[in-house]
Amino acid sequence: MKFQDFQHIMSTARMSRYLLACGNNSKMAMTLYRLNLRLSQELFTVISCFEVSLRNAIDRQYLSIYGNDWLRNAARPNGIFDTHNCRYTKSIIDKAINALNQNYSHSKLIAEMDFGFWRYLFAQPQFHAGRQALLHIFPAKPKSSKAIQYNQSFVFNQLGQINELRNRIAHHEPICFEKGLPNKSTKYVRQHYILIVQLFQWMSIDEARLLYGLDHINSICNQMDALK
Repeated sequence: MKFQDFQHIMSTARMSRYLLACGNNSKMAMTLYRLNLRLSQELFTVISCFEVSLRNAIDRQYLSIYGNDWLRNAARPNGIFDTHNCRYTKSIIDKAINALNQNYSHSKLIAEMDFGFWRYLFAQPQFHAGRQALLHIFPAKPKSSKAIQYNQSFVFNQLGQINELRNRIAHHEPICFEKGLPNKSTKYVRQHYILIVQLFQWMSIDEARLLYGLDHINSICNQMDALK
């Protein structure tokens, strides 16, 4: 496809950043755009696997403490999230239950919760409401030291970075540039990929075997870095 046609479809405003990063080389700009799409697809797949792994680990942990219908019960009167500080979490659960209506089941309710919901279970009010038990899903987490505390706030912030990346991809934002600059860079992606791998390992999950055949992130990053 000619660049003029490509730019007409994707918009001049969107392609301007790619052109600038590629020194106005239109062929290179189209290649970078396509590599960004491939990288976004790969990362979204990895993040999706991580999200499912995380929510299942949380579900197992709370099933062992609160029983088979823990999430619905958590939002009921006197449930663990029936407090002023957890009111938004409770409202999300209630809304999902109402939407499921007659199709309700615990597994369907779990599936209704998005990444942000699971992240916020590590926020201070929700974490303490759940008996401070969720760090048990990370059996291989390093021990805290004076230099760094691997506590619930640390996990909350790490999950926030992954959620930000997930949302960028979902909203078709580029992930191939240096932050705030029109420079081609894989630093942002590589840092977040390392973070995801780290959290998989903290959950004692062999991410290489789990993602076998799905994960070509480093390969695509290398292609992007070599693009000149």
